[in-house]
Amino acid sequence: MNNDVKNEVEIKGNERPDPSPAVIRRLPRYYRYLCELIARGITRISSNELAHMMHVTASQIRQDLNCFGGFGQQGYGYNVNYLFAKISDILGVSAGFKAIIIGAGDLGRALVHLSMFEKRGVDICALFDTSNEAEGKDCAGVPVYSIDELEKFCEENQVDIAVLACPKHLVKDIAARCVSLGLKGLWNYMGVELEYSDKDIIVENMHLGDSLMILNCRICRNISCDDGESE
Repeated sequence: MNNDVKNEVEIKGNERPDPSPAVIRRLPRYYRYLCELIARGITRISSNELAHMMHVTASQIRQDLNCFGGFGQQGYGYNVNYLFAKISDILGVSAGFKAIIIGAGDLGRALVHLSMFEKRGVDICALFDTSNEAEGKDCAGVPVYSIDELEKFCEENQVDIAVLACPKHLVKDIAARCVSLGLKGLWNYMGVELEYSDKDIIVENMHLGDSLMILNCRICRNISCDDGESE
C-alpha cells in the first residue's frame, strides 16, 4: 500500500444528507471489501485505494460515507477496523435479529443451511411448513412447525424477519399475516412483488430470475460484439 493517503472530508452536524436507497444498497459491498482488507492485515486505507479495489470513484466513496458521518481522519484516511465496525453497525450485524423461514420445501431447507445468516447476525429460530408434511421435524437443528402455529410462535417469540420461501399463491396472504403480527421485515424470494409503506414493514423482493436474465443479456451482448456488431 502506498503512503499517498488523501484527506477524508467529513460533513458535520446538520449538513449530513440522508442516505438514498442506492447508498444503502452499496453498503454490503463496503462490508465485504473491508472484511477482505482485515483478513490481509491492512489497518488503514485512503478513499482512492478503496475506490480502486471496488471499481468506483473516490468521490463516490466519500459521498456515501459522509451520509453516516464520514469516518475518515484528515491526513490519515480510513481506519479499516473502525470503518468495518461502523458499517457493521449501520447494517445491523450486531442488532441480534431473529428470523423465521416460511416454506419447508427445497428452497426453505436450502436457506436454513446457509451460514450467511449467522455471519450477518441473524438467528433463524424456526421453519414453517405450509403443507404440514415436515411438521414436528427439524432441519439443520431448526424446528419445523405447521403454518397454523405462525401467530402463536411469533407472539411467544420476538421475531423480527420472515423469509418467504412458500408457494407463490400463498405469498400475499402470509405476508399480510406477518404485517399483522408486527414483524419488521420480509425477505421475499418468491418473485411476487410485495409493497408496503415503511411504517408497516420493510420488504426486500428478491428476483433470482431477473438476475439470471441480466446475465444472459450480457452474454448475448458480448457474443454480438465478438461478431463485430457495435454497442
